[in-house]
Amino acid sequence: MYDLTLSSVELAPLIVGALVRNGGVTVQLTEVEAYAGAEDPAAHAWRGPRPHTMDLFGAPGTLYCYLSHGLHVCGNLVCGTGGGGSAILLRAGRVVAGLDLARSRRPGVADVTLARGPGNLGRTLGWTLADSGRSFGSDGLEILPGVPTGTVLSGPRVGVSVAHGRPWRFWADGDPTVSAYRRSPRIVPGRHDW
Repeated sequence: MYDLTLSSVELAPLIVGALVRNGGVTVQLTEVEAYAGAEDPAAHAWRGPRPHTMDLFGAPGTLYCYLSHGLHVCGNLVCGTGGGGSAILLRAGRVVAGLDLARSRRPGVADVTLARGPGNLGRTLGWTLADSGRSFGSDGLEILPGVPTGTVLSGPRVGVSVAHGRPWRFWADGDPTVSAYRRSPRIVPGRHDW
């Protein structure tokens, strides 16, 4: 089991290779991003608790879901000290169980892309906004140690326009399920570079 009271930056590289189970599908994580709560201007917690971010400030082991671009439900593992808003965005993985169900949730895409990208991972696992607030370790939602994936690399987070210099994206080196890095076109030099 993982120590979910670790900071997001400490825990994130450790869960690359972890197994996430929900709704009949199991995904082995190959890419994650750490967000340091209220101390991180790129985090949803930066402005403090708001109605749609309350689950982010829950106990370690809480699932925090949000809607990205009005379409995609993305999932985060809340960690660190309770109430701090620290979490790890689950960015990508490989479906290792429940492949037929995963394919039905994302018809017409190659198996390698079923859970590539945080919205695709959320859809593959069957998450909706109603899943936000659930606890890992209950009601069929689990995060379990998996087989090590080899070398874990780190680099800048995808698409953030502030605190973009932090190398808090972690991924399995050479894994084809890892999403492509995209630098945000909204970056303003000097504004929360670090």
